[in-house]
Amino acid sequence: MERIRNFSIIAHIDHGKSTLADRLIQYTGMVEERNFQDQILDNMDIERERGITIKSQAITLPYRAQDGKDYILNLIDTPGHVDFSYEVSRALASCEGVLLLIDAAQGVQAQTIANLYLAMENNLEIIPVINKIDLPTADIDRVMEQIDAELGLDPYAHIKCSAKEGIGIEDILEAIVQRIPPPQGNPEAPLAGLIFDAHYDSYRGTVIHCRQFDGMVQPGDIIRFFFNKAAYKVEEVGHFSLKREKSDRLAAGEVGYIIAGVKTVSDVRIGDTITLDHRPCAKPLPGFKEAKPVVFSSIYPISSEDYEDLTVGLEKYKLNDAALIYQKDSSVALGQGFRCGFLGLLHLEIVQERLEREYDLSIILSVPSVRYRFTFKDEQILYIDNPAHYPGPVSIARSEEPYIKAKMIMPEKYLGAVMKLCKDRRGLDSKINYLGPGRIELIFEMPLAEVIYDFYDRFKSLTQGYGSFDYELGDYRESNLVLIDILVNGEKVDALSQIVHRDHARARALQACERLKEEIPRQVFKVAIQGAIGGEIISRTTISPFRKDVTAKCYGGDITRKRKLLEKQKKGKKRMKMIGSVSIPQSAFLAVLKTDAD
Repeated sequence: MERIRNFSIIAHIDHGKSTLADRLIQYTGMVEERNFQDQILDNMDIERERGITIKSQAITLPYRAQDGKDYILNLIDTPGHVDFSYEVSRALASCEGVLLLIDAAQGVQAQTIANLYLAMENNLEIIPVINKIDLPTADIDRVMEQIDAELGLDPYAHIKCSAKEGIGIEDILEAIVQRIPPPQGNPEAPLAGLIFDAHYDSYRGTVIHCRQFDGMVQPGDIIRFFFNKAAYKVEEVGHFSLKREKSDRLAAGEVGYIIAGVKTVSDVRIGDTITLDHRPCAKPLPGFKEAKPVVFSSIYPISSEDYEDLTVGLEKYKLNDAALIYQKDSSVALGQGFRCGFLGLLHLEIVQERLEREYDLSIILSVPSVRYRFTFKDEQILYIDNPAHYPGPVSIARSEEPYIKAKMIMPEKYLGAVMKLCKDRRGLDSKINYLGPGRIELIFEMPLAEVIYDFYDRFKSLTQGYGSFDYELGDYRESNLVLIDILVNGEKVDALSQIVHRDHARARALQACERLKEEIPRQVFKVAIQGAIGGEIISRTTISPFRKDVTAKCYGGDITRKRKLLEKQKKGKKRMKMIGSVSIPQSAFLAVLKTDAD
């Protein structure tokens, strides 16, 4: 155990985490040059295209240090986005130290601070690494000041590197060996292992990623999960290289995988404790909690014949992503579908994109919603995330919505524009911290429902990409909520219904009507698109019909002949409007999700 080092790399998005992992893997000789590709640990196409890590990976790196001894370095990679912060916290609980990566040009940003706090909660050794020193805009002195002032770390304990150019990689490896403590644990004690991730292998079932704290596990042992009490027989254990490498056992202090015939990933809870069935440990490892969905949306197939394919696709996807929660749902406008819960808006986008790519499904998503809390006059409390289940307003005594604490770090010159954006989104209790010359931290409490639309995109465009955003969930607060229904040609489209704050109801309804007008094709009859609260119409737009000139053949002659024909046409259009149905294209549903651009 003296020769083992367990560490992770944490950073804000786009600070070079995956690139540094690539260089460490190359430097330790884990991959031949001809087999190397960028973002080698990101094995999904969508991760490569977006340049983000969605599924965290682990890898064991052999390293011969300058003192001549051979060490085993276990890199537990983490996703960078705030939606996956629970996975990050479990990965950090499996380590003894972290490399805190800071971009030499961008400096300390919101998630740098959020991840630093996560590392401090786990009492980890923190090594600051200033990356991208080769950039012409790199300002190392300014970043050192930020490390001292904003992070409270020793600015002279940092390591300079350029992951892209391969500068300073050996210094980082030496620092890992010298400064990160070896794992503590007793191989003779009862088994206690922390599950920090899991993935699905179509041949072997669920592969459990775990860190052993005490005891050892080997093939043939019967293991038990602490929280769901399920017992399984271990088939194989081993370590992570670029491919899985089988071994005889996993002992205290080691990071590796266990295959035990677990059928689905949802049977394995991230943060759960593994122990032996016949000799369990006294108490579970701390920090376990259920991943709770934050954003809700319904998924429907574009063609009702594809419902079975969507069912199969979701079942297979759920094997890989235990955080997705879904149940059957139906809509008058869109037919049979599923109501799904997501960790955040990025998680929703990824699920949609992966279902379309990997399972070749054409799907429509309803307007994303958050979970509201309604208290009735008889003191009964109901949580609602689907506008279709909105109760009658007469019976509601109090309506509440979830709030978040949003932290934004940006250059000072963008403060006015960002404050206006936050105020427009009903932000409260602003606090401003001056971090250094020209840099500020803005803290706002805001309703989550106002952030899930396109707040992040608007914030990025207002700060020209220099702002960084991070949030944590808060409590429920009383709010004046109403249900907006959208009617197309007098028919209610339930998939477009939204629960919104009354002050924003007209603006949101008007914008939905305008967007639908742009997207729905013109018919031969006039189509009215309306927004309504109960029986009261609060917005309307009209799609004008195609006009067939029926009077073209009436050249000359009496005007009454033309009038007679136009009246006949008018009656025909009226009848057509009564029996004609308006098909709403998929793009219309997506258009309603976007709020007005600047």
